[in-house]
Amino acid sequence: MQRPDDDEFSELVAARSHTLRRTAYLMCGDWHQAEDLTQIAFIKLHAAWGRVRRREDLDAYLRKTLLRACIDEKRHARWRREFPGSDDLPDRPAADRAPDQAAADRDLLVAALRTLPPGQRAVLVLRFWEDQSVEEAARLLGCSAGTVKSQTARGLAALRVEIASSAHTADPDLLTWKEG
Repeated sequence: MQRPDDDEFSELVAARSHTLRRTAYLMCGDWHQAEDLTQIAFIKLHAAWGRVRRREDLDAYLRKTLLRACIDEKRHARWRREFPGSDDLPDRPAADRAPDQAAADRDLLVAALRTLPPGQRAVLVLRFWEDQSVEEAARLLGCSAGTVKSQTARGLAALRVEIASSAHTADPDLLTWKEG
C-alpha cells in the first residue's frame, strides 16, 4: 500500500477543501456536517491513494466519495444525532456572511434546497453547482441519465414553488409586477 507524500497531499487538501466543503454544505445544509463530510472524503482518498493517485480526475473521486458519505450520513442520522451544547453557534462561517442582496438570495436558495429530498438535492448540486453533465451526474449517483433528468425537473419545480412561497411570505410585492 502506497502512502501519499505528506507535502503533496497537504497541497491537494488545501487546494480542494474549500470547494469540496461548499459542495458538501449544499448537499447537507449544515456547515459543521459539511466539514465532517469533507474530512471523510479526504480520509478515504488518503486510504485509497495508491489506486486513485494514478487517476487523472481526483476531483471526480472526491465528489463521488463526498456524495456517498452524505447519503450514508442521511441514512444513519437518526441513530447518531448529536446536539451541540450551545445555540449560539453560527450557521455559516463569518467569511461567508455578507449583508448584500446576493447573500440574501443565496440564503433563500440554500434554505429552499434543504427542503428537497436528498436525491433531488444531490442532482441539483451536481448539475448546477458542480456543473456536471447529465451523464456524469448519473455516473456519480449510480443511476440512469433519465433518472437524473426527472430528478432535476422535479427538484427545480419544487425549488420554484418553495422560493416563490418564501419570497411571497417575506414580501408579497416581490412576486408582483407593477407598472412604473
